[in-house]
Amino acid sequence: MAGAITPKPTATRKATEDSTATSRGRSLNGDFIGSEGIVITGEVIGVVIVSKKYAVVAENLVKTYGETRALDGLSLEVEEGTVLGVLGPNGAGKTTTVRILATLLAPDSGHASVAGIDVVKDPQKVRELIGLSGQYAAVDETLTGWDNLVMFGRLYHLNIKGAKERATQLLEQFSLTDAARRPIKTYSGGMRRRLDLAASLIIKPKVLFLDEPTTGLDPRGRLEMWEVIDELVKGGVTLLLTTQYLEEADQLADEIAVIDHGRVIARGTSDSLKKEVGGERLEVTVEQSKVAETAKLLSELTQSKAHIEEGLHRISVVAHGGSARLIEAVRALDAAQISPLDIGLKRPSLDDVFMSLTGHVAEEILTEEEEGGKKKGKKDKRGKRK
Repeated sequence: MAGAITPKPTATRKATEDSTATSRGRSLNGDFIGSEGIVITGEVIGVVIVSKKYAVVAENLVKTYGETRALDGLSLEVEEGTVLGVLGPNGAGKTTTVRILATLLAPDSGHASVAGIDVVKDPQKVRELIGLSGQYAAVDETLTGWDNLVMFGRLYHLNIKGAKERATQLLEQFSLTDAARRPIKTYSGGMRRRLDLAASLIIKPKVLFLDEPTTGLDPRGRLEMWEVIDELVKGGVTLLLTTQYLEEADQLADEIAVIDHGRVIARGTSDSLKKEVGGERLEVTVEQSKVAETAKLLSELTQSKAHIEEGLHRISVVAHGGSARLIEAVRALDAAQISPLDIGLKRPSLDDVFMSLTGHVAEEILTEEEEGGKKKGKKDKRGKRK
């Protein structure tokens, strides 16, 4: 029979167990086996069904800062050659996760590995395989772009010739050749972020961690960074990308892990997450006197519960059918002699995802580690500390 291996009499149950691995944390010669199949090695009976090789694995990571639990049993995997987008609000645990995986921070408990190498037991070997670009560009503003990249090359132990050659390659790759001899302080935000990303690629890493790479950039700068990241992925780099923007994860990630309060609360493709929050929503703003009547009409029309934002006089409902449902709503409102101040379809936002998955709007939680020593606490939606 195809795929079967005739067992030898010496094969035992324990031998079989010792030579198998599953997707939830058992490693096998650096390979992590997906839940779809089993791999059995050596001379033990086995059938190979399907296997996945994971470049990054985190299991039950816990990290606390005083009374704040930044990570609370977080687990995730990134398949080799793919992009995992880690989506969550400030303080959800994204930066702490990246710092642990990049060997900059030790977890209180749990296990993590990159390319099959334990990040706590052998951090130096992990660092030889990874690149990291943090939330803020780690470049010297007094130096030129060229000088920064040469300096990083030397820090990575390249000889002077190799450092200069790599700097030239990266400046060209990231469209920064014309600005190579200018001080960083004259660069735009987008140019600084591209240079910082270039510095993380000095050693041509197998795995790249990008922590909110487009935070603070204008729309044009964000699009430029997306193009650069897309080219890196096409080159075969495994990427873990953290972001606050659903649109960014949608654009770049093969899969998305949504985290809140230090845990993965949902994982799937962009489309599957949008289905979690009901797809597009129909939003209608009316005069205050018409709010209740409009909510009742829309709820009956869409067969879904209407959400009312009292202060804005805005009603929203799940809109299966997209633009066709919008047209139906316009006709129904006109028949009821309700003139909307504003009406339109809205795609799910980060708050929509969190509202659906957790039942609350994502709060911003500050930790000493992630916010550079700021006072710990919580903020409400207006940004005021409670």
